[in-house]
Amino acid sequence: MRVMAGKRRTVQIMAERKSDGLMGIENCQSLSRELSAIMEVEDPLDDAYVLEVSSPGIDRPLTDIKDFTAYEGYLARLELDRMVEGRKRFRGVLAGVEDGHVDINLDGEKDATASIPFDWISEAKLLITDELVEEGQRKKEAAMAMTQAAAKDEEE
Repeated sequence: MRVMAGKRRTVQIMAERKSDGLMGIENCQSLSRELSAIMEVEDPLDDAYVLEVSSPGIDRPLTDIKDFTAYEGYLARLELDRMVEGRKRFRGVLAGVEDGHVDINLDGEKDATASIPFDWISEAKLLITDELVEEGQRKKEAAMAMTQAAAKDEEE
């Protein structure tokens, strides 16, 4: 979830199903209706806002430390809340998590791995690569196969 200011405040919620990591348009619509009803009653923000519900997509934000383990081996961009060795932005291939630190093999720096405390990361995002697109397609096809198999089982 992210709240963005501007001409009109936007509450952006990215969600996915735990079962397969996907989130279709119908799922987003349903969640948006449910959240709208709750937020109408609870009124968490003083000002007017627009609610956006979407799937994180393949170039997804990494928001939990487990995300860095799940997407180890993929290209990512990290932005920190402080300067480290003269910079706040790091780009490279995720290389794992150890003792609350995210390891990233830095692009363009041979044999250079940065170990960054997770708490220092203000924003992190996967970057689109052919491998990431292929993995997303595999997940989508597997989910569709599971859905079709479940529908077939119900028919029998």
